[in-house]
Amino acid sequence: MSGVRELTVDLGDRSYPIYIGEGLLDEAGKLLANHGISKKSPLLIITDANVAERHLAHLETVLREGGFGVTSAVIPAGEGSKSLSQLEKLVGVALENGLDRKSAIVALGGGVVGDLAGFVAASYMRGINFVQIPTTILAHDSSVGGKVAVNHPLAKNIIGAFHQPELVLYDLSTLQTLPERDVKAGLSEVVKHGLIWDAEFVSWCDDNAEKLLALDPEALGYALYKGCSVKAAVVSRDERENDLRAILNLGHTIGHALEAVAGYGELLHGEAIAIGMVGSARLAVKLGAPEEVYGVTKRVLSRVGLPVRLPAHLDTDEIMRAMMHDKKFQEGAITFIVPVAIGKVEINKSVSTALIRDIVEQLKQEAV
Repeated sequence: MSGVRELTVDLGDRSYPIYIGEGLLDEAGKLLANHGISKKSPLLIITDANVAERHLAHLETVLREGGFGVTSAVIPAGEGSKSLSQLEKLVGVALENGLDRKSAIVALGGGVVGDLAGFVAASYMRGINFVQIPTTILAHDSSVGGKVAVNHPLAKNIIGAFHQPELVLYDLSTLQTLPERDVKAGLSEVVKHGLIWDAEFVSWCDDNAEKLLALDPEALGYALYKGCSVKAAVVSRDERENDLRAILNLGHTIGHALEAVAGYGELLHGEAIAIGMVGSARLAVKLGAPEEVYGVTKRVLSRVGLPVRLPAHLDTDEIMRAMMHDKKFQEGAITFIVPVAIGKVEINKSVSTALIRDIVEQLKQEAV
């Protein structure tokens, strides 16, 4: 396949490839077969209403022509679908359509679809195969690494599992129809991967912000390759977040709390994480990091059109309570990923809640 970038998430006998390129949906039947997805047991494609309208019929046709038995389930678009009630419905669809232990779930969509479909695959018959076909920029992060989950009203991603896909198939052509706001939100996680791992890539994102926002295929392909490379490298070293993998949570301690308090709708995931990364950079400077950590973080996120100020109407007490329900709250302390330089972060388990509260209040006054 010419023009396709390929990466491997190295997990021994559970390693899997990531394919990034244009027109890959046309190759889906061949790629699934090459990676051991059974044609004798039915497949279930899970997607949302927005993606279904654009890409579902095409994928169904390609897979059926490739010899697969295909059924599909369409969920409402949006974070509200990452719920136990949707999980129950989808397990019902799987049972009604005869999925067995050799079947596979195919996640066609953004992060919500990938997280939910992956958790269906992880829990159905105690775990069956699944394939990630991300259709958003944001999902370059969530589709890699095997974290799958649904939300609880009190906390995001609190009901979940580690369940790795068999492959990730990333067709850049599907990104061309993304709404502008979703493009910007997706670039949040792209920039994040640079901030935690690769200062040169952060500088590249700064220089190429206009191309990324315009969905220039070469720039976008390179950015997603770099982002997936960081994610693959981290997951290969620490699959279950015992230590290193926690660095991928830069901006997420505040970000997840903002999503929960705002009701999983007012702020998109990438927007909340962008605000969280600015907060982490502010915290870093207070703890002794160079001032440029804050300046560069804020500038690059602003350059790709992301919010850097916390909405003033969100209640600080509620935000702090939401952080206490997060998985990163352990033994009475909140774990923060703190940048010590551009491209380098530390895991800090001793940040005081009083200091975090100050950061939240300062984020409401952030200049834009």
